[in-house]
Amino acid sequence: MCLAVLLLSSCNSVFDIHPYDVNVHGEKDINARQMKVIESTFADSKTLRVAFISDTHLWLADAKDQVADLNSRDIDFVVHCGDLTDTATNDEFEWSRDILQSLDYPFVALIGNHDFLGTGDQTYETMYGAFDFSFIAGRVKFICLNTNATEYDYMAAVPNFDYMEEQFTTDLDKFDRTVVIMHACPYSDQFNNNVCKAFRRYLDFAPGLMCCVYGHDHNDTVSDIYGDGLMFYGIDCANHRNYRIMTITEDGYEMEQIRY
Repeated sequence: MCLAVLLLSSCNSVFDIHPYDVNVHGEKDINARQMKVIESTFADSKTLRVAFISDTHLWLADAKDQVADLNSRDIDFVVHCGDLTDTATNDEFEWSRDILQSLDYPFVALIGNHDFLGTGDQTYETMYGAFDFSFIAGRVKFICLNTNATEYDYMAAVPNFDYMEEQFTTDLDKFDRTVVIMHACPYSDQFNNNVCKAFRRYLDFAPGLMCCVYGHDHNDTVSDIYGDGLMFYGIDCANHRNYRIMTITEDGYEMEQIRY
């Protein structure tokens, strides 16, 4: 009897919570609240300075240095392009969130393919919100898309063309230009490459599409993926210690690589 009690007591102390249990501590529904701040603060801005970062994984020291560098810059808000974690445990989500919350600026975060592992997709939904989301700042609509098709074994509408079509027409009186952001870009290992051409056709309907931004590849890349002039900017991982700042004015935009 004593042995059984001892074993139960030991199990309770060691196996308190499974790492994939969706038991999120701290702030939840982050994107919705942060988007409200961005939209209210920058609704009438003529110039926007947007920092794009990506692929934190478990490079937490590099991510902390990245946030410190971002806080030294003149920017308006930050977009994380996904892979907040490496294996999508609750601890990893909370670690990366806590680092991002030390930013002096509003931020939103997309879901990456690593963030789907285990029950990570549920943790992301609890902590950040919907996989597809959008917001408007300075008459520019930022459309953030889940493009992690292989995580569904191609059995879901990823990317979601219905969502894209809806976003191109919703609140059309409030924006003139569009930036499309995703984790995995067309023709990558995570994208549903059966619909790459259809995806490009849908992008033609985005009002004033300026460019596309993505993460996943752990590389700083500027490419004309489709060979038609639409530029795709790949954002590097935290471990490589660089990111990009996009400056948007009424005359266009510039992309600057920042090393730290």
